[in-house]
Amino acid sequence: MKTINELQDEVVEEFADLEDWMDKYQLLIDMGSEEEALPDEYKTEQNLIDGCQSRVWLQADQTEDGRIVFRAESDALIVKGIVALLVRVLSGHTPEEILEADLYFIEKLGLREHLSPTRSNGLLAMLKQMRMYALAYKAKAN
Repeated sequence: MKTINELQDEVVEEFADLEDWMDKYQLLIDMGSEEEALPDEYKTEQNLIDGCQSRVWLQADQTEDGRIVFRAESDALIVKGIVALLVRVLSGHTPEEILEADLYFIEKLGLREHLSPTRSNGLLAMLKQMRMYALAYKAKAN
């Protein structure tokens, strides 16, 4: 299993060759499109993330060995790509790993400065929600 940092480096590498932001957005959209659709049973009010302009659902489940598996979907193409990236980097790790992760890939991709303020806030809201799940599962384990 790859570490969070190895996964971040992979993502940075994938975007490294793209200089044009239209190409980067297209890659994000493609990544979102490749994600498996979230089953309707998880598209609940409870799974909606507050602070996102578009609708984003996030489902978190803990495996028997204590890792958290995230699944997510959005009704907006670029946002779906962003959440797909977060899921790819954080899913399958322990609550501790998720809470201690320094998510430098967001800066390295230049996401924050190239997203509209509302999308940027949405990105932070998604991250916060993922960390809240990690915190909750960690607390439950102790």
